[in-house]
Amino acid sequence: MKITKFKKKINLTNDGTLQFFFVGTGSAFNKVDFQNNVLIIKGQDHLLIDCGNICPYALTTYNTPLVTIKNVLITHSHADHIGGLEELALAGRYIAKTRPRIVITDEYKEILWNESLKGGCSYGEQSAQGKFMTFEDYFDQIKPVELSDTPRPMYHAKIGSIDVKMFRTNHIPSNTNDWKECFYSLGVLIDDRILFTGDTKFDPDLINWMESNYKIEYIFHDCQFYPGGVHAWYEEIATLPQSTKSKILLCHYGENHKKFNPKDKGFLGFAQRGVYYNF
Repeated sequence: MKITKFKKKINLTNDGTLQFFFVGTGSAFNKVDFQNNVLIIKGQDHLLIDCGNICPYALTTYNTPLVTIKNVLITHSHADHIGGLEELALAGRYIAKTRPRIVITDEYKEILWNESLKGGCSYGEQSAQGKFMTFEDYFDQIKPVELSDTPRPMYHAKIGSIDVKMFRTNHIPSNTNDWKECFYSLGVLIDDRILFTGDTKFDPDLINWMESNYKIEYIFHDCQFYPGGVHAWYEEIATLPQSTKSKILLCHYGENHKKFNPKDKGFLGFAQRGVYYNF
């Protein structure tokens, strides 16, 4: 892995190298590090994983307008992951005159539209005549294919040269450790190499399965600095084998993360926003 600096604006194309650019690396309430939304860039293709309420503003700090984003994947329906999606939809329709593509299952498309986006997006030019806008008026769906022989639902899609496998995670609510009882949430495996856990409680069985079935080079892992709740506690993640921890860059952390030194626990470090991770 090589880290290179941001210059002037985010480059949404490259020479074919797999790159991660974190628009933000912070938790829902982190205004310093922005929210944990990441751009995947490879060749002529890009994919924004999550578009939180701060994301449109954060992109402007990198001189990159929201309307330049053409492909998006949403992991779950918390505001720090979907809060900017309505703006992306409306800006696409009324400014860019294009529909962004969204990697999404039919199951989650129904949830996302009916429980989050419909209220702000269904009223449009013909609503006075009783006609309402639909998901398809704003987005083109890339429908992933469900894989077989996996321990939990896992879906596969390609965005040009970018290969993504999405898997169910154990995030919310706090009173269960069974993903089957959780609200729909996803982590993402990119090119069978880089694991992005998304929001999740500590889930060592999933990490072990991923490492046993794929050649995982690096892991960007959800992190919080206190026990309980709906994210992976720093001290819990530190119980993973050293061979795993040496691959982990922690993300989705609070503004107080500078009080901690993850290398003391054997981690690779904290993920940084505003730089390119080249793999």
